[in-house]
Amino acid sequence: MIDPRGEPVIRITAMPADANAYGDIFGGWLMSLMDMGAGLIAARHSRGRAVTIAMDGVQFHHPVKIGDEVSVYGGLRKEGRTSMTIAIEAWRRPRHEIDAIKVTEAIFTFVAIDDAGRPRPVQQEN
Repeated sequence: MIDPRGEPVIRITAMPADANAYGDIFGGWLMSLMDMGAGLIAARHSRGRAVTIAMDGVQFHHPVKIGDEVSVYGGLRKEGRTSMTIAIEAWRRPRHEIDAIKVTEAIFTFVAIDDAGRPRPVQQEN
């Protein structure tokens, strides 16, 4: 379970360059933030390089507008020998308001890799 009252992995303000002609933020921009947030979690958990291999169950619940604060929260859901499944949610808070609402969610799968790009165990021996 993701707690949006906790510390986000990413927090940023949506800017005009991130929006379409109607003032809504591009879904691809939001998904890239979510991928970066999941990547931070995967790299920290695996103590090394990890790459995205899948993104499943993407759901857009509400639009994000220019000037909204966007916060990305996530957590490790499952760990395999070389892979990690990470749940990610994006929340928006209008610039002059207190309450945030969930706008997008997805499940990301990452694989830990070595310097040659080959899968490696998530839990490396020290």
